[in-house]
Amino acid sequence: MNSPQTLPVNHHADHPGFSGPAGLAAGALMLAAGRRRARMVVESAAVTESDRVLDIGCGSGAAVRAAARRGARVTGVDPSPVMLRLARLLVRGPSIRWAEGVAERLPLEDGAVTVALAVATVHHWPDVTTALAEVLRALIPGGRFVAVERYSPVGATGVAAHGWTDDQARSFADLCRAAGFADSRVERITVGRHDFWVVHSVRA
Repeated sequence: MNSPQTLPVNHHADHPGFSGPAGLAAGALMLAAGRRRARMVVESAAVTESDRVLDIGCGSGAAVRAAARRGARVTGVDPSPVMLRLARLLVRGPSIRWAEGVAERLPLEDGAVTVALAVATVHHWPDVTTALAEVLRALIPGGRFVAVERYSPVGATGVAAHGWTDDQARSFADLCRAAGFADSRVERITVGRHDFWVVHSVRA
């Protein structure tokens, strides 16, 4: 068994996902609780009205809404029909579209977006290498990729383990570089009572 110090960045890839009434309840809670984090994410990604944004694992749409409020055109992609149903109900706008899909097979054309976001989802990706290749494919040259995960102390369990340690955050930046991204860097940001890892990368 891996020790906490050597857990992979996708250490919750076996999560069953969100479905049914419990999924709806979780999605509504995520949207309400995630507003401040979503604002931090789009600010970190420097989203503007000229951007075409992809939110990978968009859930109930907090980051999609935050990006759309900055004037960007936004596509929210999620594997859960329940989450997408909730997102369509609660987050609306002419510049927003939704699509069912997974990080390893994004339902977008090559070079479709200028910014890709992954907010608290990388630790669930089954195949990080394939997913990063897909993000590269979907981005234009010079496009920005911002991955955000909650700070998780070494040895954390339960909800607190749904995030990254320092080692995992830096390991993900290394994986981004290995995939072909340039300028991958790690930042730790505090939002309210919580700390988050933000990994910034640019498509070469």
